[in-house]
Amino acid sequence: MSRARSGKTVLRRRARLRKLTKGFRAGRHNLHRQSEVALMRARAYAYRDRRVRRRDFRRLWIVRISAACRMNGLRYSQLIAGLTNAGIELDRKSLSQLAIHDMDAFKAVLELAKKHLPAGLKNG
Repeated sequence: MSRARSGKTVLRRRARLRKLTKGFRAGRHNLHRQSEVALMRARAYAYRDRRVRRRDFRRLWIVRISAACRMNGLRYSQLIAGLTNAGIELDRKSLSQLAIHDMDAFKAVLELAKKHLPAGLKNG
């Protein structure tokens, strides 16, 4: 009886894998077993780091907003509390952009937040 080899199927699957590991160095691209492991690991890191990138950007925006607030005599927490009370739903990304590119508009937002500050936060 002839030996059944799944030649085409296996070769196509490996070619697809090789295409996905294009750019990986040495055996991580060339060798089948190593490339499978490398691809799994790369996908896991990519999944994790997409979430980490969001965290990092949020931290960056908060630092920028905080610096701009302090330049105008207000703390970050006071700004957020004032905006919440005023019912303004600006996200941190847009606040950060305002602080960098349009300081006049940011100052207007600060004044609005100061007006709506809770009594306990006004003095300190």
